[in-house]
Amino acid sequence: MTPPKIDSFSGLKALRPAPRRRDAATPRGYVPDVPEAAGRLAELLGASLARNRFGEHLALRRWFPEPSASAPQPEALRLLTPGPPDEAADPSQWLFLDTETTGLAGGTGTYAFLVGLAWWDSGGLAVEQYFMRDYSEEHSVLVALAERMAERRVLVTFNGKSFDWPLLETRFRMTRSIAPRAPRAHLDLLHPARHLWRPRLGSVRLAQLERHVLGWDRGPDVISALIPQIYFDFVRGGPADPLLPVFRHNQMDLRGLASLSEKILSLLAAPEASEGDALDLYGLSRLLDGRGDDAAAGRLYGRALGAGLPPPLARAARHDLARLAKREHNFPLANSLWEALCGDSREGLEAYEQLAIYYEHHARDSVRAAELTRVALRSLAQAARTGDLEPGRIRRWRHRLEHRLARLCSKSRDPLFERPVPEARRGRGESNGRSTKV
Repeated sequence: MTPPKIDSFSGLKALRPAPRRRDAATPRGYVPDVPEAAGRLAELLGASLARNRFGEHLALRRWFPEPSASAPQPEALRLLTPGPPDEAADPSQWLFLDTETTGLAGGTGTYAFLVGLAWWDSGGLAVEQYFMRDYSEEHSVLVALAERMAERRVLVTFNGKSFDWPLLETRFRMTRSIAPRAPRAHLDLLHPARHLWRPRLGSVRLAQLERHVLGWDRGPDVISALIPQIYFDFVRGGPADPLLPVFRHNQMDLRGLASLSEKILSLLAAPEASEGDALDLYGLSRLLDGRGDDAAAGRLYGRALGAGLPPPLARAARHDLARLAKREHNFPLANSLWEALCGDSREGLEAYEQLAIYYEHHARDSVRAAELTRVALRSLAQAARTGDLEPGRIRRWRHRLEHRLARLCSKSRDPLFERPVPEARRGRGESNGRSTKV
């Protein structure tokens, strides 16, 4: 008797999931590949099923009475983003964007499974969220996003220039068929927030800014690192309930982003009228400094120092104010600030160097400039012994200072300065007449 033929693929066929039922409202010929809990999720959220030429996705719309929109002042907008187009001055053109993704690494394997948008509407903030019930619904979500971006041409994000928008651009390119209109302007609030509030808060995560700058607490919130796994569990057949905090988290991020834009623009509209404490004044001065508003930045640095900054920030403020004073040729102020910084192993080296530059090129006193450079070299040697500076910085500083000292000695023609280098190199690690460590 001939043995029956064994199908080697029969075991694999048995592992396939059972086909899902087609809802009566679904067009014939289309069977959505969505998790069983998708219907439950839509019911819990009050979301609707959105359809376009590429398929379906869940869409959720909410409206919040706060915050409300206000037109940005031209000067505030210029400080927020240099050279803004005309559309940036029109709040009705702003589109706030925040995504929840399957990972933070980016690249072609990362999906934005929840795209949150918000815009000013009817005196409040409209929030719309597009959700992929399964990876197959990505095209449908991207089409909806492209349509909204065509309506409002100014994108507003928090770290969106580095993450959200580049990720979405990659996803659009990979479709080979959906091309959004590029934003006319992209306002990203992460870097202004860092300038303004990192000195006071350290962390500038959006939830921290909401609590300590905006004055409101979002309450219990899902841990961001857990969000990708929550989505993976849902796609693999898990329950819908764990996704509810993810939707709320995304909504709160969008509301916080809108409120933060209003806060930053109000500060930049009249920066010198700010009544904040020393740390707030210092943060505002850093932002103005970075935007090239030297005069206002200098005045705010001075106010921050007068209000009493902690020692590390006070040194940084003196350094920045001295730099601005030198740029304005206010050498008496610059020199007094550099002299106050002398002796510190980090800011002090630059202070000695800047004073030497002044005496060489402005006071025409090469001898005094050489003396200051030798003091800087001794300070550098001390920093090397105590480990205050890393070896690479020590090498770079030593090269700069020794080169300057050699030139100054040549200018001064003073026998006291004929041999400047051996003292600077005296210390541990010397062999065969050469120094391996200052």
